[in-house]
Amino acid sequence: MTAPLTADAHVYGLAGDGTADDGPALQELVDALGDATAADGRPRTVRVPAGRYLVRDRPVRWRSGVSLVGAGRGATCFVLANPGAPDRPVPLAWFTTAQHGAGPENHIADVTFARFEIDGSRVQTEEYEVLAKGLGLQYVLRGRFSDLWIHDTAATGFGCDFLQDTVVEGVLTERCGRQDPGEKMGGAGIGIGVGGWGPVERLAVTDCTARGNGTNGIFLELQQEHWVPPRGIRVTACHTEDNRYGISDWGADGLLVTGCSMLGNHVAGFDVSAQGTTSVGGRGGIVTGCVLDGNAGDGIALGNTPGPYAFRGNRVSNNGRYGYWEHNLAGGDQEPATDVVLESNDVHDNALDGIRVDAPLHEPAIFGNRVRNNGRRAAGAAEGGGAGVRCGPLSLTDEGADWLPGGHRGKEVRVAAGDTAAEPAAGPPAEPATGAPAEVTALVVDNTATRLDLVPVRPGAVTAWPGGTPAPGAAYRLPDAPAPRAGLTAAAAVSHPYVHGNRVRDDGHPRTQVHAVWLAPDAVWTGGRVSGNDFGGNASAATRFDSPPSGGRWRDNAG
Repeated sequence: MTAPLTADAHVYGLAGDGTADDGPALQELVDALGDATAADGRPRTVRVPAGRYLVRDRPVRWRSGVSLVGAGRGATCFVLANPGAPDRPVPLAWFTTAQHGAGPENHIADVTFARFEIDGSRVQTEEYEVLAKGLGLQYVLRGRFSDLWIHDTAATGFGCDFLQDTVVEGVLTERCGRQDPGEKMGGAGIGIGVGGWGPVERLAVTDCTARGNGTNGIFLELQQEHWVPPRGIRVTACHTEDNRYGISDWGADGLLVTGCSMLGNHVAGFDVSAQGTTSVGGRGGIVTGCVLDGNAGDGIALGNTPGPYAFRGNRVSNNGRYGYWEHNLAGGDQEPATDVVLESNDVHDNALDGIRVDAPLHEPAIFGNRVRNNGRRAAGAAEGGGAGVRCGPLSLTDEGADWLPGGHRGKEVRVAAGDTAAEPAAGPPAEPATGAPAEVTALVVDNTATRLDLVPVRPGAVTAWPGGTPAPGAAYRLPDAPAPRAGLTAAAAVSHPYVHGNRVRDDGHPRTQVHAVWLAPDAVWTGGRVSGNDFGGNASAATRFDSPPSGGRWRDNAG
């Protein structure tokens, strides 16, 4: 076959009618263009007109120097399916270490994937398979992935690893990780393995959106424990929503996250921890100018890192637990995080503490922040049922209630199962408990005086109820508020902190942030300086010391 620099897919046998299997013709074309590029060093492009192109039972092994460009999202669509190979994942394009010997000396170079859609809804493997992606390439050099819409894949949507001198821009991933129960590897919207090229990987992820994906919206993950965490990775102007985690750093060094929004994610908006394959958290990162709002768990969860890490100029608000949570998961790094910086952030209206320290910190700097009106989970226990109570897919309304707005944020509501008003959208029905009426539970993300807004049962789901929507009049109950709830809580060792120039107070009505600073019984606060802060206006008192500080200077604080 003659190998032009630009090849029209229709001319080379792809039908695009949604019925014929276009995979073999695409593989033949990619091989021909790849051979030609290897011979003369001139990259080629496959132009794919509007249509639905079925790739069935076998992925396309990609070649260096071959680009794939469609006519636009929703116009050119690749439909992935595996009816004849239920044990085989079918990404559109793949080239991996395990299957093809990919590595720094055997990589994919000079490729562009742009302006098309990948529909993964027809791939169903017998067991969860991490390779059931939309795109699954490893060791890409000088790549560009632009203006793609990837949705409903069984595993990660954009699952490409070790990207050098590469740009990922304008990629929309929705409802990917469809077969991931939420705790497997992969299952993300955009999941990028790092470390394969060494200590520097020059990668930009920009203007991407990840919504309703099974695990992470966007994550970076070190793939081998003995590799050096790489520098050079930037995530800018991205949006993550309704994922398990918004953006996660599981092993980069100096990750830059700028101007991103992380909204309504189920566990945390931004996560650093040992969740990845190597149990290595990121370090040296900088998160700036981001909005982390309305996440069901924490706004920022930082752990399993030796530090440093810096958060500057972010809004961290309306989250269902803590605004910022310092913690360590079992299995990862347990040493104190050193040189964590919280500077000029607006941390407000979170359900529990604004800043919570449950793992050791050494020489943290917390200065210039506004930590205000936290502790919103202040409403007492409540229950009801009968007339005026009704449930929607993502809500519970009690017309006779008079709840504190936001006062049930982050609580678990328990509802008598009984008959359901609709068939469940996901998950098995609740089983009755022996000797007691069955209950179903849902998590409250926010509330008005009469309505609870609920978290979907899993990312991408359309209901909060695992067994179907409870019938009208169903009995419900809500737990009491936890206490105390502070602007800054230390419940672990904090040594030589610098806490200066913060405004840690509550101006709300009613005041729900009980203390500005609480040293819990397990805290060990040693040395450091706490000065020039405004601790006035909290519900009870400026400070509470269940564990007195040792040494250091506490002076010139108001309140």
